[in-house]
Amino acid sequence: MRTSARLLPGFGGHLGRGLVAGILSVALLTGCGTADTAGTPNTGAGGTTKVRLQLQWFVQAQFAGFIAAADQGFYAEQGLDVQILEGGVDIVPQTVLAQGQADFAVAWVPKALASREQGAGITQIAQIFQRSGTYQVSFADKKITSPADLRGKKVGNWGFGNEFELFAAMTRAGLDPGRDVTLVQQQFDMQALLRGDIDAAQAMSYNEYAQLLEAKDPKTGQLYQPEAFTVLDWNTVGTAMLQDAVWASSERLADDKRYQETATKFLAGTLKGWIYCRDNVTQCRDLVVKRGSKLGASHQLWQANEVNKLVWPSPGGIGVVDEAAWNATVDLALTTRNQDGKTVLTKRPEPTAYTNDHVRAALDQVRAAGLDVTGTGYKPVTVTLNEGGA
Repeated sequence: MRTSARLLPGFGGHLGRGLVAGILSVALLTGCGTADTAGTPNTGAGGTTKVRLQLQWFVQAQFAGFIAAADQGFYAEQGLDVQILEGGVDIVPQTVLAQGQADFAVAWVPKALASREQGAGITQIAQIFQRSGTYQVSFADKKITSPADLRGKKVGNWGFGNEFELFAAMTRAGLDPGRDVTLVQQQFDMQALLRGDIDAAQAMSYNEYAQLLEAKDPKTGQLYQPEAFTVLDWNTVGTAMLQDAVWASSERLADDKRYQETATKFLAGTLKGWIYCRDNVTQCRDLVVKRGSKLGASHQLWQANEVNKLVWPSPGGIGVVDEAAWNATVDLALTTRNQDGKTVLTKRPEPTAYTNDHVRAALDQVRAAGLDVTGTGYKPVTVTLNEGGA
């Protein structure tokens, strides 16, 4: 089932994708479904608590830690029966959460804060990605090596709130997105760049960038190599914003003791899932493929590996919201302007917009189990991509 999204005013005209997704249970992908009404989590057979998690995109290794937590029994250890709601083009996860159609949601921080400013009653309870995975990619012969080089170029972006870091970089470089570049609505792939329709394309390090390296260079008949492209990495440029985070209902966190306890249990299982995927990247790739991902095995291994780079190391402990990174994201959201001169946020969010209380309690449990929660010695694996990501 799919329903229409409510478009929120502000930066870029949209903040995300629609409302209700197909349901991916902890056992198998069941397709389309509806969520229960809001309130205290339901108790199922054997005293387990039913929990609904809304993802922000289709099943892929971006969410491997959640899938592993379900598959490996980490949620079950906490007495939880977690139902994973698959995302998609028409899904706004923070809206699904705010409307009581999910118990928790995964959403990028600036998008969720913009929704919060518009009235969504949501609170961040964990920060999974410590770094941004967003790139702006161009062919090397375009000589786009800094945001200032985008002047006069055709610049692709997806919109839906994914463009915030790009616009922040252009703002910092003294470019007006409404006058100094030609903005092009980009599909969620790299075909416009490969065809030459645009000069620079938006890409996630773990997804669309890999699509380029899975494509054949018509000049050589071989797969493209990284040196064929230049990459603007917002972590390096200095306009990175916090991305995949876990959000909860503000009202229920304040008033519902059982929901508070469930939040801590859910995070404890989730953190174990991400630790498992750090230490078992190939197995997590297999879990994602098994769950019905439409992307191929080598692509998903690349994605699981690249996502791990965004999560690990986590110096403060996986899931902890770093105050400096949070403030940097908010500052960028307050000063970055879109093509119409509007900013992402018009005021600073209240201090209650995030809490580390539940994730710190969850970390205590995970540490007590003898698990490494910082990943200080983490090293990525080497991945060989196949044509088309097969």
